[in-house]
Amino acid sequence: MTVDYQRFIDVADDWITGRPGTVVLAFFVVTAVFAAGLPAVSTDSGTESFAEDVPEEEALQDVNEKFSAPFEPDEGSTQLIQRGENVLSKRGLLRMLTVQERLADDPDMRVVATESAARQVARQLDPGAETLESERDAVERATTGEIRTAVRTLARENPRFTALLSDDFNPTAASASATIGIVTHEVPAGLDTGTGQGSASPLESIQIEARYVADAAGGDIVVFGSGITAVEFGTVISDSLLIVVPAAVVLIALFLIVAYRDLVDLLLGLTGLSMTIVWTFGFMGFAGIAFSQILIAVPPLLLAVGIDFGIHAINRYREERLTEDDPVRAMRTTTDQLLVAFFIVTTTTVIGFSSNLVSDLPPIREFGVVAAIGIAFTFLVFGVFLPSLKLYTDGLRERYPIPTFSQTPIGSEGSTLGSGLSLGVFVARRLPVAFLLISVVAAGGAGYYAAGIDTTFSQEQFLPPEETADFYDALPEPFEPSEYTITATINFLEDNFESSEDDEVVVYVEAPMERNTALESIYRAGENPPDTFVRDGRHARETSIVTVILAYQERDPRFDALVARNDRNANGIPDRNLGEVYDYLFASPARDRALDYLTEDRRSARVVYSVKGDESDAAITADARTVADRYRMGATATGGIVVFEAISAIIFDSAILSLGLALAGTAVFLLFVYWVLEGQASLGLANLVPIVVTVAFVGGSMRYLGFSLNAFTATVLAMTIGLGIDYSVHLTHRYIDERRLQPTTLDALTRSVYGTGGALLGSVLTTVFGIGVLVLSVFPAIGDFGLLTALSVIYAFLSSLLVLPSALVVWERIFGEGSESVAVPARTNEDI
Repeated sequence: MTVDYQRFIDVADDWITGRPGTVVLAFFVVTAVFAAGLPAVSTDSGTESFAEDVPEEEALQDVNEKFSAPFEPDEGSTQLIQRGENVLSKRGLLRMLTVQERLADDPDMRVVATESAARQVARQLDPGAETLESERDAVERATTGEIRTAVRTLARENPRFTALLSDDFNPTAASASATIGIVTHEVPAGLDTGTGQGSASPLESIQIEARYVADAAGGDIVVFGSGITAVEFGTVISDSLLIVVPAAVVLIALFLIVAYRDLVDLLLGLTGLSMTIVWTFGFMGFAGIAFSQILIAVPPLLLAVGIDFGIHAINRYREERLTEDDPVRAMRTTTDQLLVAFFIVTTTTVIGFSSNLVSDLPPIREFGVVAAIGIAFTFLVFGVFLPSLKLYTDGLRERYPIPTFSQTPIGSEGSTLGSGLSLGVFVARRLPVAFLLISVVAAGGAGYYAAGIDTTFSQEQFLPPEETADFYDALPEPFEPSEYTITATINFLEDNFESSEDDEVVVYVEAPMERNTALESIYRAGENPPDTFVRDGRHARETSIVTVILAYQERDPRFDALVARNDRNANGIPDRNLGEVYDYLFASPARDRALDYLTEDRRSARVVYSVKGDESDAAITADARTVADRYRMGATATGGIVVFEAISAIIFDSAILSLGLALAGTAVFLLFVYWVLEGQASLGLANLVPIVVTVAFVGGSMRYLGFSLNAFTATVLAMTIGLGIDYSVHLTHRYIDERRLQPTTLDALTRSVYGTGGALLGSVLTTVFGIGVLVLSVFPAIGDFGLLTALSVIYAFLSSLLVLPSALVVWERIFGEGSESVAVPARTNEDI
């Protein structure tokens, strides 16, 4: 049984071959509409968007909003990183003070406070100095000996002073190679306080201007902050696109020259590619989808798939013209066959990309949406527009002296190329069952090995390289990438300054904190801590409202007595009348410290635990969640380490779920579509065998080559199905047509490989190089994505040529004999 789908194909054929000029004009009008959406496309870079909707990140946002932070909620900070000289020399101190003074005097900087080691030295020299100008005067008047004395005194008495200096600080010599100055700005619009980096902030214009101020003061003072980060993240996206897209176009154009060998056909293909990109970007603008790092992969992806479709369309049309003089009838036969194949390929590809919609990470979902919509646009452009434009221009060739070069198809029967691609048929002729079993067993082994792939997520994956490759220097403007300071600055800070930012986790408590057991629960959760936690005896090293209470007891005898009266088990932790205890504490000098760990409404608390920096993020996160589970009230483990580990887990889960859905969705669709087309649903199983082999080997190769599943490569496995199914569908669909015309299965396979293999080879080369060009991206992670995607395409091509013939022979032996798919007579041109 088959379903009569031909009437739908006939409608499309009528428009493509009967009204090509109208179709071309309509597509150009739609292109103009989508072009109107291009200006609305914005950029969204960094890790912040990946953290959206992650429970641990939401908890961290709540912590940052509810508890006191180093700066007020309407303030932001700029770091002035001074290096390259002894920053504690008179000249070094004056340079820092000069920059801070110039920033403070500029109303556009909105400076509300400044701090630096230079200011502390100046105030030590002249306790009466209260302004930056007077502090600069104090340093200018001081002798070298007085400055050294001031530095040594501060080193003994002020821990904050040494915290602002690099690790090589020598108090005896009064020298340090680097220091950090802090400038606080009033930013009424507020700042994001999550774990992410790279999102735009109101500090952009302030910190860009601060760069000019620092440069004008001389010395090596680097301006660093969230505004600078946002600017450079946006710049690296545009730089990557400016390098990758033209490179992809040039490479694809070169392959088109070889594949088409005709100038007009080359221009037709490039027109279709341009139209696809404009439609996709215009859709993003209208849909409000910002362009993120992961979306850098979409343009080369669409270019590669689009040219694949284009090669198949032009090559198939040229094949028909070898035996058909009428171009309209030749194009009608071409579209009659290819529209079905393109529809199957497009649907399975869309299923592969759309499977990313199940991800809990918004950027991966957006990638799935944009890629799926782009592939649908590619189908319309190359399945309808390109054939119409080809037919229209061929009509113009007959009326005008338009140069025409080669119009012969690639990989025609009898060619050396066609013979070289028929190895799979040779194997299928002799050992189809044995080879198929070997392929399946090998794929199973590769899949089992792939189960050990690591999953990672970190800020470093989103950072531009500290130093760009030398070949970028050879690029002319505007293709030469900008200079990036983010990574170098971060590495410098990590290498030269002590920081405990990555050595702590937070437990966020949401419960009535006046409940008698509240403080006891917090304290007991830290007893006998897990191995990754830093210990103070048998208790975890923590800071919380409990430690604030214990510390203030030593300073205030009345408070100590109050706590003792309300400590029923005499362990030093009050366990009744907690409201009275909090009232006293909030009315004392310890109020600000207490508000760091307990909200004023007494309904939320945070507990900060120190953890061992040499432990893995996975182990720390697991132990943090274990401790959070000990609380007798609602508690969530959070902090930068926990959030990133949670995102890593989501990436892994998303990759596996997307892969499963893509495989299942593709299998169901292939079973359905071959039941509709041929009355043989089981043909979909044969069609699916090469892609299963491909996915298994891609996963195994990822682990063997040392690639991990991250925010970028997590989509590769599902994408492999979407891209790789192309080759097996084209070959299977051609086999169906040839099976009606050839006397035996092997003859049909041979003719299919000869007729389609050349186009498949041409498309695989353009796809591999079109997507592989992503290795030129200044984002290393995007380069890995391009390399793996190109590898998956190569595997899919080889599996289709080597494994699919044996799968089809075995399918014929089990299901094909006597079936309607074999018995259906060939359609003649008069029937179409």
